Amino acid sequence: MQEQSKELNFNGERIYVGIDVHLKSWSVTILTENNHHKTFNQPPEAEKLATYLRTHFPDAGYYSAYEAGFSGLWTHYELESLGINNIVINPADVPTTGKEKMHKTDSVDSRKIARSLRSKELRCIHIPSQITLSDRSLIRMRISVVKDLSRLKQRIKMMLHFYGVKIPDSYANDTRISKRFVEWLRQDAANTGGINKEAFIFLINEFEAKKQSLLTITRMVSQLCKEERYKKNIELIRSIPGIGLITGITFLVEIEDITRFQSNDKFAGFIGIIPSCHSSGEKDNKGEMTPRGQINMKAALIESSWIAARVDPVLTLAFNKYCRRMESNKAITGIARKLANRIYFVLTKQTRYVCGVVQ
Repeated sequence: MQEQSKELNFNGERIYVGIDVHLKSWSVTILTENNHHKTFNQPPEAEKLATYLRTHFPDAGYYSAYEAGFSGLWTHYELESLGINNIVINPADVPTTGKEKMHKTDSVDSRKIARSLRSKELRCIHIPSQITLSDRSLIRMRISVVKDLSRLKQRIKMMLHFYGVKIPDSYANDTRISKRFVEWLRQDAANTGGINKEAFIFLINEFEAKKQSLLTITRMVSQLCKEERYKKNIELIRSIPGIGLITGITFLVEIEDITRFQSNDKFAGFIGIIPSCHSSGEKDNKGEMTPRGQINMKAALIESSWIAARVDPVLTLAFNKYCRRMESNKAITGIARKLANRIYFVLTKQTRYVCGVVQ
């Protein structure tokens, strides 16, 4: 009598895993080609998931996906090292039914990720190398320090307004809060009646410490720009009017590889300087800039566009034409798009930008 084999064999089959990543636990859904195997919670450890898959589905091909978020890409790197073909996806790109929007739980999220992965509806975001991630962290930390410094400036000035302390005319337009302004804050403003001196001095000390931090991290960024992997592209991108050292390295660490964009339209879409569109039938409505995009690149590009519109003759002419039919704040987005096209050109063609001449 032939004995029944109890050995599991999934050779050639694909197993799909949807992961809803959280700090203390993962919600995991496992699907085969035709069935829903299981939805469960587990500790946030890639090794435990890999062990479960090997135990229950030996010799199968493992495919997983999770949404980009606070956890970064360490989970992706670990899953890949354990033999699981993982992709990281934009949460906005996961197909969601109306019922799932009304009844949202971790289990529902993991199931829809697994379902979409099996039906090949998901697209992986760009996964940078670990060295690029490290460089990107430095640039983003500098951006964070700049924002903190701006908030501290506003808190200092608002405390002065709150207690009725008038800022002298010589410092009224001092946006950077110079050393002389700080001396006035310490010696005169802090001794004004009604203001709490200890609290005010603490705020000034915090501002100066943050300012020193910005100086230190800016030096580190400047040193990073001299590294061989960025040196040539920094020179190319800085040949474009309006693009400085900080803006240039911000773009390079976020882009990593310009060839991953098939066209300048794709590149502009990644930055987020394309208009939103709501069309139906004969109506074709174009709206404001899409909310999707890389926020740091978008902010840097808009800031650089104001400079480029003043120093590049061609962009100056274009900006003036835009301003005849729209406000300047809207016109500058058109200049930003042109500037993005120039960035795409110099990086793909590996050639310096030459300013045009208006005839």
